[in-house]
Amino acid sequence: MGNSSKDDSLTDGDASSGDAPPSKTSLYTEGEKVLAYHGPRIYEAKVQKAELMKKEWKFFVHYLGWNKSWDEWVGADRLMKLTEENVLKQQELDKKQGVDKNVKSGRSAHTRPKSSADVKAEKEDTKTNVVKTKKRKTESVAEKEGASSEKSVKIQIPSTLRKQLVDDWDFVNQQDKLVKLPRSPTVDEILSKYLDYRSKKENTTSDSLAEILKGIRCYFDKALPVMLLYKKERKQFQDVVLDDMSPSNIYGAEHLLRLFVKLPELLAYVSIEEETLTRLQQKLTDFLKFLQKNQSTFFLSTYDSIKGVEGKGKGKDD
Repeated sequence: MGNSSKDDSLTDGDASSGDAPPSKTSLYTEGEKVLAYHGPRIYEAKVQKAELMKKEWKFFVHYLGWNKSWDEWVGADRLMKLTEENVLKQQELDKKQGVDKNVKSGRSAHTRPKSSADVKAEKEDTKTNVVKTKKRKTESVAEKEGASSEKSVKIQIPSTLRKQLVDDWDFVNQQDKLVKLPRSPTVDEILSKYLDYRSKKENTTSDSLAEILKGIRCYFDKALPVMLLYKKERKQFQDVVLDDMSPSNIYGAEHLLRLFVKLPELLAYVSIEEETLTRLQQKLTDFLKFLQKNQSTFFLSTYDSIKGVEGKGKGKDD
């Protein structure tokens, strides 16, 4: 992802900040459809409320097609007008990240049925960008057909950890900073700490939990170089992770949390019985609560500059 993507969006939000007094008129109106930054991606959203808070306009947005649990208050710097030019920026950002357009990233690939309001909203979208809307409809049908009778794995990420993801993206892509490796505790150590925590709490060791954690470790090691790294982190990975090393013994909570964003799509096509699926979701949710409980211990509050991490003589980030 290039740094210019989000910088361009600031031109819309700057009107409500700086030395000049805030405008009495909101830049975005209630009911208006917009483009909104959420972590490394840009999503279509709808402004539900617009309020002037502490001399700054704040907007309560709903991400179209996603569960209401993702609704949140954002500043104008996170929003862009839904114009053809900004839609192209959204597509270009996805292209730079190598996003697979056939699979929805982040939240569950199984979306809720469309209501009449959503259908109406889609028609309005068509007026703005006919080609994009048709493409999305085709992908939606393909996803539903491909998923067929498979169950959806729903993972609810706590709000404080969602903010951690946004900060994580900002450190790497906007501030040119990286997580200094190796991390402590590592992913492997965090998983072991959780197993010990549950064993002491339940006064027994669960073989099924140990298998789930083993699976998480396996998914992490396989997924990290393929889909969990930002472009600016790839050179660091090549320098630090040698052939005989496991990423789970080098990386920490920051990258482990990214895995939980991707898990729904990774597990969407795995054949899992409904009872097993329910237990799996409970265990994953409990593990996220464990991460949240130890957030100040497991996660870094700031990252190091890319030059500082890579050292002198290293090549420029491609």
